[in-house]
Amino acid sequence: MSTTAQIGVTGLAVMGRNLARNFARNGYAVALHNRTPARTRELVEEFGQEGTFVPTESAEEFVAALERPRRLVVMVKAGDPTDAVISEFAPLLEDGDVIIDGGNAHFADTRRREQELRERGIHFVGTGISGGEEGALHGPSIMPGGSKESYASLGPMLERIAAQADDGAPCVTHVGADGAGHFVKMVHNGIEYADMQLIGEAYQLLRDVGGYSPDEIAGIFRAWNTGRLDSYLIEITAEVLSHVDAATGRPFVDVVADRAEQKGTGRWTVQLALELGVPVSGIAEAVFARSLSGHTALREASAQLAGPTPQALGPTEAATFADRVEQALYASKIVSYTQGFHEIAAGSAQYDWNLDLGAIASIWRGGCIIRAAFLDRIRAAYDSRPDLPSLLADAEFAEEIAEAQDDWRAVLVAATEQGVPAPGFAAALSYYDALRADRLPAALTQGQRDFFGAHTYRRTDRDGTFHTLWGGDRTEVEA
Repeated sequence: MSTTAQIGVTGLAVMGRNLARNFARNGYAVALHNRTPARTRELVEEFGQEGTFVPTESAEEFVAALERPRRLVVMVKAGDPTDAVISEFAPLLEDGDVIIDGGNAHFADTRRREQELRERGIHFVGTGISGGEEGALHGPSIMPGGSKESYASLGPMLERIAAQADDGAPCVTHVGADGAGHFVKMVHNGIEYADMQLIGEAYQLLRDVGGYSPDEIAGIFRAWNTGRLDSYLIEITAEVLSHVDAATGRPFVDVVADRAEQKGTGRWTVQLALELGVPVSGIAEAVFARSLSGHTALREASAQLAGPTPQALGPTEAATFADRVEQALYASKIVSYTQGFHEIAAGSAQYDWNLDLGAIASIWRGGCIIRAAFLDRIRAAYDSRPDLPSLLADAEFAEEIAEAQDDWRAVLVAATEQGVPAPGFAAALSYYDALRADRLPAALTQGQRDFFGAHTYRRTDRDGTFHTLWGGDRTEVEA
């Protein structure tokens, strides 16, 4: 077989197939490989007119079809299946060739694979891809890690197939070394969890307290999508809420079981935040809310617990309440992104990645699930001040939260009084209040730790580390 393909894709399920088509549509000759050759043939038969495809049936044939440096995109399940594909193809590659993992791999696995392959002269590029199957086909947000040398070869191709922001910039950048791309994609997904939870809480409050129907709430979300909450998730929320189930004539949202699934990236975000010592309480509440939704037996056993029954407001009060919910949603959303970018900054420091937070915000402006208008402002905030410690330290965002906080608090009072759970809103506000507090109860916590475990403490009035001898006259000694 002649060497004709500029890039290859192995693993032709929906995401891999659409990514291969995206490359072909953009003028690249694409080698195709799948464990089941029938799937390769189906792709060529159905979409062969979209560009140049080079179907292959064996690993050797696939590698032989690729021009050098070979660029091989792996689109299989994370974990052992990815390792199996690497083990199959790596012996067939040469110095300077590139393996691109486009799955949702754990970044620690990516770091391991990158090091192992680097020692063999092969570049390994862990690449976060966001946008689902439509994004893969029409232009996703792409977060590649790996070496600078690999990006020099691969980057121009990714820039051509990526989504474009409103200013025409491609939604892709070289994120950083080894596992940085998959790390950033992981946190992206964590923010996505929080964003979806906050939107869900806004819906529930508008319905149970505001008294609005799903279709009316769809109209409210459409109105919000013309302003500062303009985003993909708000847009599709309106579509879901306005949809009517054909079989029953009921609102679609009322016939869907209220048990939300998760694939793991949200959990990883929270687990790593714990290791890094970064508070991502909003993301954690979103993960826990999905987990709680699936504990059907527990929920059934608790259904008769005492509590208020929500009473819908009148039309005038409901309209005012809806405006307050918009404020609470926007403020909580800022906090979620604040926590996510804090985790990215902490990971950057921990793994010496030197990540550009402004560039990351920039590539999330199009293609990805959390794409939103206000990411332009997040990018601008970090571009103007790369050492910004928190989005809440940005003057514009701080001013907006100051304006929103009374309504934010009022919404949570209503939620509490009416018995409507709003853990995401509450976690966001608690985080905000903890940051601005002059003193935290951590002083008492550290005193308790010193009492039962001699863990020592620091003082506010002089330097040093101290321990109190609690059993006798409570003498303080310097540790």
